[in-house]
Amino acid sequence: MKRQLILSAMLIAATGAMACTNFIVGKKASADGSVICSYSADSYGMFQGLVHYPAAKHPKGTMRQVYDWDTNKYGGEILEAEETYNVIGNINEWQVTIGETTFGGREEMVDTTGIIDYGSLIYIALQRSKTAREAIDVMTSLVEKYGYNSEGETFTICDPNEAWIMEMMGCASDRKVEKGRTVWVALRIPDDMICGHANQSRITKFNMRDKSGDVRYSKNVVSYARKMGWFTGKDEDFSYNAAYAAPDFSGRRICDARVWQFFNRYADGMDRYIPWAEGKDANAEVMPLWVKPNKKLTVADVETAMRDHFEDTPFSLDNDMGGGIWEMPYRPTPLYFKVDGKEYFNERPVSTQQAGFVFVSQMRSWLPRQVGGCFWFANDDGNMVPFTPVYCCATESPRPYNTPGADDLNFSMDNAFWVQNWVSNMVYPRYSMLFPSLKEVRDSLDNSYFRAQKEVEDKAILLDEAARTKFLTAYTAEKADQMLARWRQLATYLIVKYNDMTIKPEENGVFTRTKYGLGSTVKRPGYSQKYARELVKQTGEKFQKP
Repeated sequence: MKRQLILSAMLIAATGAMACTNFIVGKKASADGSVICSYSADSYGMFQGLVHYPAAKHPKGTMRQVYDWDTNKYGGEILEAEETYNVIGNINEWQVTIGETTFGGREEMVDTTGIIDYGSLIYIALQRSKTAREAIDVMTSLVEKYGYNSEGETFTICDPNEAWIMEMMGCASDRKVEKGRTVWVALRIPDDMICGHANQSRITKFNMRDKSGDVRYSKNVVSYARKMGWFTGKDEDFSYNAAYAAPDFSGRRICDARVWQFFNRYADGMDRYIPWAEGKDANAEVMPLWVKPNKKLTVADVETAMRDHFEDTPFSLDNDMGGGIWEMPYRPTPLYFKVDGKEYFNERPVSTQQAGFVFVSQMRSWLPRQVGGCFWFANDDGNMVPFTPVYCCATESPRPYNTPGADDLNFSMDNAFWVQNWVSNMVYPRYSMLFPSLKEVRDSLDNSYFRAQKEVEDKAILLDEAARTKFLTAYTAEKADQMLARWRQLATYLIVKYNDMTIKPEENGVFTRTKYGLGSTVKRPGYSQKYARELVKQTGEKFQKP
């Protein structure tokens, strides 16, 4: 996610403006045989709901105008496909899902003459592809023809049968340097593995002699690096990220550490890669691109990973006073700060306050495609909200996710982004006090969606295709509406219960009163013992009672 030109992983981490996270689960690594992938779109100032592109037919020769996804700046025209498919969010009617994270890379590789940016490329590909492989073909052919004007990008590209990771960079605007407008590599993730990327290029060496079709790359991927003087070895020793986006401290500690936490949560033996994630040891063992999980993962497991703050790891955010009185597992940005001329950093967890939207996409090959693609969507920081089910066949974006009159500068009580951010921003500064109440409602909604899923889908399967689409579109809207209503209720509950940093007691879910008819005597929790000790440590006898 990008709002300005970012030229290196260091700058991405320092600004905090373009840091996203993707996790990927192969079909043999999931509990039900589905391919699962996730995406947190993180960018301060970002306002976006659930996008929708209806299926359409276009006369031959129709031209399509391309506008940069981040800036809305006009890029140029491309030839439109004669048929485009229904897209809701980042999934299409064929269950193809695409996500991304930005790694920046070498600044001189940005093609300022290109028409297509990374965001436009995602949604154009979703409208034109029935499989992940076809999406890779569409994406790479489009940028070769029209030019790619974004910096280095890692894409997650999945369908109900396959999961892929693809990394892409432009070849500047000088066509004399090397034939080819992009350098890219796409690798199929083994079905029994989990993978992830988080703003650091992750592809190193790859098998250039692969005959299976599971390794794909541009013809110039090595030769371009040679001509630019960035690689001099044998082809088989070529590493994509070493040549184009070598991991530095920020690329490891601020970015790869998020992938490490996902691996560490669900795979064994990840302690050996702590030095890599710490980012300080130049000789640390490189973390693998994918690992085998120690259990089969569910959608709920991936949602949990998207809510992570390095809990129970060396990077945990609850071991210092940075979280304040109420132990907030978030830190302010920018990520880097100076004290007395020395530079310091904050940990950057997966769950972050600048998330614009988060999804977990579930793709299932054994179900009718309208039913198989369930896109679990949240319009804020994934830790602070439930993920509502959105079916890939939905022909409308629910009103809470596509609200007339609501935008980045205009609040609306009918809009999920704003209502959820309202609640989140009440909870952040008093996290340990308020979050348990939020979590109870969040988990209750999530669990209700999971419990209802089989019954809803069994009913949908019995319908003809048109009725099925109508039914699942209505169900998608219903769950979004119910969630928003419940979140408004949560907002007012939090204000009443925790007013003025106190806690009002309840009996059977009802606030109690005194016998005099006044508000009940409130609880005043004060400091936690951990914070109180730190305060005394810093102030000595200044506040000691004589």
